[in-house]
Amino acid sequence: MLNQYSEYLIHRKWMKEALKLSQIAGDAGEVPVGAVIIDSSKNMIAKGENRKQRDNDPTAHAEILAIREATRRLQTWRLHECTLYVTLEPCPMCAGAIVQARIGLLIYGVDDPKTGAIRTVANIPDSAASNHRLGVIGGILESECRTELQIWFANRRHSKT
Repeated sequence: MLNQYSEYLIHRKWMKEALKLSQIAGDAGEVPVGAVIIDSSKNMIAKGENRKQRDNDPTAHAEILAIREATRRLQTWRLHECTLYVTLEPCPMCAGAIVQARIGLLIYGVDDPKTGAIRTVANIPDSAASNHRLGVIGGILESECRTELQIWFANRRHSKT
């Protein structure tokens, strides 16, 4: 059994992987959000970064793409033994998909004060409409996740002036 510090180090490791993906998205002109899914053996089985602009697909959020990859790889839509790491608190669409996929644990970096649907603006996992109780840990590499988003949005605003 892992102690809390070992679990924290594992969470940091996988959030760093999600941050690498978010940088790829940001460099491509997408809102910089990245996600990875690990299995119960702590192996990465799926990843995704925002691709909404590149794919002309409003559902191409990092979490959705990672969930799609994980379900294909595992050949099941039930991901109850998996952990999803994502740099930004999921939106309502992604929160719904996370609940529907029965993700075992969600770990995210920074709260989203505009569309966060896990704890900040709405609480989809704990609502009466949810048929799955989702474990949630927020704030892993929070500063790094926040800084990346702030810099990306500042650069975007600056380039439009």
